[in-house]
Amino acid sequence: MLMNARIIHVMNLQPAIAFQVITVVNVGKDISVMAEKMVLIAFSCNLQHTPIVNADVLERMKLFRSKELEKATDRFNESRIIGKGGRGTVYKGMLSDGRIVAVKKSQSVNANQQEEFINEVVILSQINQRNIVKLLGCCLESEVPLLVYEFISNGTLFDLIHDESPNFPFSWDVRLRIAAEVANALAYLHYASSIPIYHRDIKSNNMLLDEKYSAKVSDFGILRSIALHQTHLTTKVKGTFGYLDLEYFQSNQFTEKSDAYSFGVVMVELLIGQKPISSSPSEEELSLVTRFLLSIRGK
Repeated sequence: MLMNARIIHVMNLQPAIAFQVITVVNVGKDISVMAEKMVLIAFSCNLQHTPIVNADVLERMKLFRSKELEKATDRFNESRIIGKGGRGTVYKGMLSDGRIVAVKKSQSVNANQQEEFINEVVILSQINQRNIVKLLGCCLESEVPLLVYEFISNGTLFDLIHDESPNFPFSWDVRLRIAAEVANALAYLHYASSIPIYHRDIKSNNMLLDEKYSAKVSDFGILRSIALHQTHLTTKVKGTFGYLDLEYFQSNQFTEKSDAYSFGVVMVELLIGQKPISSSPSEEELSLVTRFLLSIRGK
């Protein structure tokens, strides 16, 4: 695959582990640039849990240039920020063809961030489900990895629940439809994809709403895939307090039921409109789940 090609770019994604990322120049033959890069990165990082890369899917993915994304986001101007978290910042951008996109910029290039980036690209490149945000491509020539997603226009489910707009009637029918859409996305990840996938950070802040207020699950930075015969994943506890499955928190063993537990917390949010963790000092119980269980028991 490297015949009739030359290396034009080298970068370090981790100070402690220097390795080359090869940009292949097409000189007359169709060359899968993305597939070449992702395979090289995966091998360099020794990611044993990374699934087999589908070269056909990666070949169809757009490989963005850093200058293109800098221009799209006005050099990552703070005014373009539409989301920020522990794993990176998301900017709204407009490509040269007029498309509006969301550009996720990692905060650092340490080993964990590197692994999360590769994980997100390799797995999301093979997902096609209408209630999961679509990955359009990535950029590997910038100082930190960049992911480019479809832009989802109506914010997060968290904002809709807790800062309900008077311009949009958040009816029970809409709440039920959104819950069903998220459930469909989780069912796809767990049972319908080629390999079972655990999201590991299901929460209302990671559920985006499009122009029709349909839900799209997002933020797959800590997702993991498992072999078909596996029943759980033993890993360091990650996720968001208030949504974490208590069994996972105590045992470090994540299962599909752990995602289901987090989804259950979102369901309670939709039902009673309270936040997972209370910030009010007058609340005796901090956990929304605990408060909900006590209320249905009449205590």
